[in-house]
Amino acid sequence: MRRKKGKLIIALILLVLVGAYYYVALPAINIHSSGLWTFLLVLLVLALPVSIGRSRIRIQSPQDLWELKNNIRARRAPKAVLLVLLAVVVIYAAGTILSSPIVNAGKYRDLLVPETGDFAADIDEVDFKRIPLLDKDSAEILGNRKMGSMVDMVSQFEVSTLYSQINYHDRPVRVTPLVYASPVKWFTNQRNGIPAYISIDMATQNTELVKVPEGIRYSESEYLNRNIYRHLRFHYPTYIFDQLSFEIDEDGTPYWICPVKKFTIGLFGGQTIGRVVLCNAVTGKCESMAVEDCPSWVDRVYPADLLIQLYDYHGTLINGFINSVLGQRGCLQTTDGYNYLAQDDDVWVYTGVTSVSGDRSNVGFVLMNQRTMETKYYEVAGAEEYSAMDSAEGQVQHLGYQSTFPLLLNISGEPTYFMALKDNAGLVKMYAMVNIQRYQNVAIGDTVSECEQTYVKLLQSEGLAGHVTAGDASRISGHIRRIAQGVVDGNTHFYVMLEESEEIFDLPLMEFMDIIRYETGDEITLTYRQETPVCTVLELGDGSVAAGDADNL
Repeated sequence: MRRKKGKLIIALILLVLVGAYYYVALPAINIHSSGLWTFLLVLLVLALPVSIGRSRIRIQSPQDLWELKNNIRARRAPKAVLLVLLAVVVIYAAGTILSSPIVNAGKYRDLLVPETGDFAADIDEVDFKRIPLLDKDSAEILGNRKMGSMVDMVSQFEVSTLYSQINYHDRPVRVTPLVYASPVKWFTNQRNGIPAYISIDMATQNTELVKVPEGIRYSESEYLNRNIYRHLRFHYPTYIFDQLSFEIDEDGTPYWICPVKKFTIGLFGGQTIGRVVLCNAVTGKCESMAVEDCPSWVDRVYPADLLIQLYDYHGTLINGFINSVLGQRGCLQTTDGYNYLAQDDDVWVYTGVTSVSGDRSNVGFVLMNQRTMETKYYEVAGAEEYSAMDSAEGQVQHLGYQSTFPLLLNISGEPTYFMALKDNAGLVKMYAMVNIQRYQNVAIGDTVSECEQTYVKLLQSEGLAGHVTAGDASRISGHIRRIAQGVVDGNTHFYVMLEESEEIFDLPLMEFMDIIRYETGDEITLTYRQETPVCTVLELGDGSVAAGDADNL
C-alpha cells in the first residue's frame, strides 16, 4: 500500500510539473514545432524516475541496485523509456539535417522569387506627407515623452517597445500599447485592462495617446490567461506563431496580428507564413484566415526579418549550397539593415543588395511587401547604405550628428537615400539626401523642403537636370497680393500670395535672399512645385528664368 501511494504521489508530481511546463512554455502540438520536441524530451527525462520506481525490487542497499540491474522485469520499463528518448533525439537530429539548405538548396532558393522592377515606373515621386521622417528610436523618445506628461497613468503604466509601423489613413504611423509598470501594478489594474495606446505620425511627429474606454485586455504584459500568447495557444493548440505585431484598423480599434508559420521543407525547414490570426486586443475575439484573405488594413503579416532571410536564401543559394560556401559565383545578399517604404497602401521592406564579398557598394535593392510577400528587385548600382550614411555625417562632422538608416526615395526620377541627422540626445536636427549612384552628391538642410531644394539644384549642377520635368515644376507671374513672414524650425520663411492665384508660395530666406526686395503690389515670377498646403518655390525671378532652368520646364 505504501508503495502504491508513493507511485501515486510521484505520478501526481510529474503531472503537475508537465502541466506547469506546458502553461509556461506553451509549445505547439505540432510535429514541426521544435518546442514540442523539447517538451517530449523534458517529459521523458521526468518519466525515468517513475519507470525505475515500478521495479518490484526495493532499493535499500548497493546489493539491491545490483539485483535491480540483473532483473529483467525491473529493467523493462526504464529501458522502454530510454529507447523512446533515444528515438526522439535521433528523429529531431535527422529532421534538422534533412530540413537544412545543405540538402535542399534549390527548394530554399525558390521560397521567394523576386520580380525585376523599373524604379521610375514603380516608385512614386516623393510625397513627404507619406514619408516617415523619424526612425524607431526617435519614435520611442516621443512616446516616452508623451507618456511622461500623462500624470494619471505614468505611475501605473509604461510604453511598450513594439512601435509597429503601419499605414493609417494613408499616413506612416507607429503604434504601440502601454504595458503594466510592474506585477504589482498589473494586480491593481488588470481588472480594467490597459487604458490606451500611443500613436505617432512619423511624418509630422504628432504624438497622441489614444484612450480605449473598454481597456486593452489581451497583451504581452498580462500574466495569466489574458496573456496574448497563452490566449492564442489555448485557441489554436497546433499553430506555430511567428512574431506578433500590434496594429489598429481604420476605426482605431487595436488588434494583434499573429502570423502562423508554415514549414515546406522537411520537419523544420522552408519557413514561410501560411495563415494569419487577427485577435481583437479588447475583446479577445480571434479570427483565423489564409494570408490572401487578410484585409487590406493589415500591414504586417510577414515579419521583416523573415523576408530578409528568404531573400538571402535566394541570393546565396542561386547556384547551389557548395557554391555558396566555396566559389560564391553570382552570390548576393542583403545589406546590414533595412527600412520601410509606404507604397499603394502597404508597407514594403527596403534593403540593399550587395555581393557576399563584403564590399562597400550595392548592385541593387529589393522591396518586399509585408502583407503579400511580393518582392521586386531593382538593379541600381551605387553606394551601400552605410557608405551613404558616412557621407552625410561627413557634411556635419563639426556638429557630431549621427545619421539614421536611409529611406529610399524617388526624387526627380533619381533613386535617392534620405536620412535624418540626430544629435546625441536622439533629436532630429537636420536632413540629408544622397544620390545612390553618385554618393558624393550630398544635400543638407534644416528642413525637408530646404534639403530637397538643395538636392534638386545639385542634380542640375551635376548634369542631371533633365530629370526635372514639366510634371515636377510650374511657373507663374503676377502681382503680390499679400506677403507674410514666419519662422519654421528656427529658419525665416516668406509666404507669398498673388492676385492671380489662391496658392500660397513658400520661400525660405536662406535660399531666396532677394525676396526681401519685394513688397505688396510688386510683380514677381516664381518657379514652384505644386504641394499642399503651400507650394515649394524652386526659383525666384523678375519675369524670366535662367536659361539652364528654362530648358527643364
